[in-house]
Amino acid sequence: MQFSTEIQNMCPIQRGPQHQSSPIPVEGRWVHPKDVIAISGVSHGVGTCAPQQGAAKLTLNVKDGVIEEALIETIGCSGMTHSAAMASELITGKTILEALNTDLVCDAINVAMREIFLQYVYGRTQTAFSLDGLPIGAGLEDLGKGLRSQVGTHYGTRAKGPRYMEMAEGYVTELALDENDEIIGYRFVNLGKMMESVAKGTAAEEAMQLATGQYGRFDEAVKTIDPRRQ
Repeated sequence: MQFSTEIQNMCPIQRGPQHQSSPIPVEGRWVHPKDVIAISGVSHGVGTCAPQQGAAKLTLNVKDGVIEEALIETIGCSGMTHSAAMASELITGKTILEALNTDLVCDAINVAMREIFLQYVYGRTQTAFSLDGLPIGAGLEDLGKGLRSQVGTHYGTRAKGPRYMEMAEGYVTELALDENDEIIGYRFVNLGKMMESVAKGTAAEEAMQLATGQYGRFDEAVKTIDPRRQ
C-alpha cells in the first residue's frame, strides 16, 4: 500500500471506539455481514431498460451468498425474453456479487439485479425475519397453479373507452356491459390451468371450458363484447 507524502508526514491519532457495522436481519437472525456468504434470503427486484419499453422482475432465493433459485419474469420486449432465458442459466450457482457483475445482456435484467442486490445487503429481503428463510422452490410457487406469471393487459382510448384483455385470473374473452355501457364483469380463460389439462390428455375444447370462469356481475350484463374485436 502506498501513501502520499502528505499522509506520511502526518502524526498518527487514535480513532477511538471501534464500532461494528450495524446488524441486518438475515432469515430470522441479526448478522454483521463482512463477506457475501453472510447473506441469505428471498427477495424481488424490478428493472427497466433505458428506453423503458419493457420491464423485468427478478426473484432470487439466496443461501449463504449463493443464488440457488432464480425466477425471471419479463414484459413488453421480445428480446428481453431471450435474455431472461440466458439469465436463468447464468446466475444460479453464483454469489450475488458475481451475478451483479455478470453480463445479463438485457439492461432491464441488469437493473433488476442491482436493485435486488441493494435489498440483500441492507437487510430488506422478504424473509428478513423468517427463521431459515424459504426452501428452494419458493420462487416457483409464486407463479401459482399452472406455473404462469400474473399478467395484466388493459387498453383504452378517449374515443372508445377501456378494454380489459388480461387480468390476474386469466385471458379475458368477454366483457360484460350494463345499460350504460359500463364494464361490470368479464369472462376469462386461465391459460395455465387449461394447458395443464391438455398436457394430461384432456381435449382442448373441454380443457378450455374447464378453465373458464367469470368475475363481477357478469350474469347481469345487458350485452357482452369481445374486447379485442369490438
